[in-house]
Amino acid sequence: MRIGILGLGRIGAFHAETLSGLDAVESLVLADPFADAAKAAAERFGAEVADSPEAVLAAGIDGVVIAAATDAHPDLILAAVNAGVPAFCEKPVARTIAESVAVLKAVEGRDVPVQIGYNRRFDAGFVAARDAVLAGELGKLHTVRSTTLDPAPPPAAYIAASGGIFRDCSVHDFDIIRWVTGHEVTEVYAVGGNRGAQYIAEAGDADTTGALLTLDDGTIAVISNSRHNGRGYDVRMELHGFADSIAVGLEDKLPLRSVEPGVTFPAGTPHDFFMDRFTAAYRAELTAFTEVVAGSRPSPCTVADALEAGWIAEACTLSLQEHRPVRIEEVRAV
Repeated sequence: MRIGILGLGRIGAFHAETLSGLDAVESLVLADPFADAAKAAAERFGAEVADSPEAVLAAGIDGVVIAAATDAHPDLILAAVNAGVPAFCEKPVARTIAESVAVLKAVEGRDVPVQIGYNRRFDAGFVAARDAVLAGELGKLHTVRSTTLDPAPPPAAYIAASGGIFRDCSVHDFDIIRWVTGHEVTEVYAVGGNRGAQYIAEAGDADTTGALLTLDDGTIAVISNSRHNGRGYDVRMELHGFADSIAVGLEDKLPLRSVEPGVTFPAGTPHDFFMDRFTAAYRAELTAFTEVVAGSRPSPCTVADALEAGWIAEACTLSLQEHRPVRIEEVRAV
């Protein structure tokens, strides 16, 4: 099949490399506002270059990957759907929840699939955890812990446009908790502070946060996030039930150092970048998208799915601002 890519920054170029290695993909058509970025990627992967998103969508493509700036996501998703082209779009759907709701309303009932990029759903560890929960191996769940710690904060310009740590970073934890447990969040309580880069505080954001989520079956989920983790990129999940407990990310590249006498685990070089931690997941995610394009499976992460994680992020943002518990129904649009 023939796939278009809109946006050839860090993640777009990474997707181009992944797609160029998939057997199902025969050719790529690329576009980026910075012509040099598109040209460099095209030369590297033997792809074609178009001068606009409209030209990509008109180039006889079977599907399109949207890796452009967040502000462009809504218009590009709708352009693809209106052109009848299946779309994969990196999260978030839009910069604000209101824009995301507008996109959902615009694509509902259409027969053109849209897949939103929550790559943890395709990581082998998280898949195994979900399978264990669905099979009842843990018994009734009582506690979930989910962690995302970045080795260093992104640039100031990125922070200013991110919408805040809950919408930008924690939302991955929110989505994967829903997906692994099969349960919805009903209430949140969030805290946060600034422990490092001053430009994050100046943007009105926190760089280190914690959130306590209550799921609809009474399970408690504890979320830890930070922009500062000197040992590396740390993504983990623990699930504790009445019958068993399991962990995702408990492997030799875990960026954690044990101080127990005689313990050598973890012994590997710590993960230091999200692309390193989730290389296989990204490949599985885009492979799934080619199956969506081929019509052999439905979207594994719809706009509606992404919006559910977004409501949790909105509730946590409000909770942090007002120092109180917030129920999801309080922020959900009618």
